[in-house]
Amino acid sequence: MYDVAAPAVETVAVDVLKEVLSHQRRLRDGGCAGEVCPRCVRHHLEAVRRAMASGRRIEFVLPAFPTKSPNPAKVLGPLPDLAEELALRFLDGLCERIARIYPPGAVILICSDGRVFNDLLGVGDENVTGYVRALDRMITRIGATHLEQFTLDEVHPGAGHEDMRAMLSAGHAPTLEELREEVRGGGAPLAMYRGITRFMLEDLSTPDYTGTRSALQRRCRQLAYRVIQRSRAWGNLLDELFPDAVRLSIHPQPCSTDKIGILLADTPDAWLTPWHSVAVATGGRFTLMKRADAERAGATLTYVAGRPSFYALEPAGTGGSAPAAAHPEPLEGAACA
Repeated sequence: MYDVAAPAVETVAVDVLKEVLSHQRRLRDGGCAGEVCPRCVRHHLEAVRRAMASGRRIEFVLPAFPTKSPNPAKVLGPLPDLAEELALRFLDGLCERIARIYPPGAVILICSDGRVFNDLLGVGDENVTGYVRALDRMITRIGATHLEQFTLDEVHPGAGHEDMRAMLSAGHAPTLEELREEVRGGGAPLAMYRGITRFMLEDLSTPDYTGTRSALQRRCRQLAYRVIQRSRAWGNLLDELFPDAVRLSIHPQPCSTDKIGILLADTPDAWLTPWHSVAVATGGRFTLMKRADAERAGATLTYVAGRPSFYALEPAGTGGSAPAAAHPEPLEGAACA
């Protein structure tokens, strides 16, 4: 067991949280102050101190990496690509930097939530399975030793997928009316509802949709509540299963809440994630963009081992090439667009 001298625990715990919060995904007007918010540091300090007091590695829980958007205007296909790989490398690197501060280090448990609400997105369970398995292979291939996956399948092994979702909702979900009341109160719940509604509208605006946009908007407003309901149920279950973990979120969060919003990649949109976008190499770095936006900007699709992997966009007036990191090993099992 690693022993941190008692007087040093506070300092080391603060340094760990500063490293995490330097990548914080904040809610606009959410109340955070400074480059690293001191109020958020204090809010999560006890959980980190408890891990250090027992000499164990710090455990983070991140509900994320569900499944690719079903809309081909946003992504390259149904399986993880360079957008996910870059995010996984970032998360693993974050844990490595924590280990330099606190030698037992950290682990991020990626709680893939695709099975939780994929039916609401019109994504088949077979696509969720394929995405999770490909992500596991990717974690192994890039040597990300600080990342692990956990899914709803492990909570109810052997059960049917519909039964899994029903059991999750029955035991852990708030009612839709409770959620509507929260949203009517404004603030962070309203911002979350609007963000999820926007994503639903984008995801379901697929080439095979034949209805009116107003009808789809109404449907997405209804579906957004159910997505939030299922996501809340998943979060409540994870809190029960991993009570000592520090909770991370891919959504922007207000100041001093139970979750730390974390940026997985460079993107001008604080809500954009690797599974709703493509990786674009430009100016010696990567950013995330929706596929259609990358193509409108004139980006060139780049293939690895004969499969689409990312886009390359030369800044105006340059003849530069994509960053070296844009040439990874072949993505095992990746799907062509």
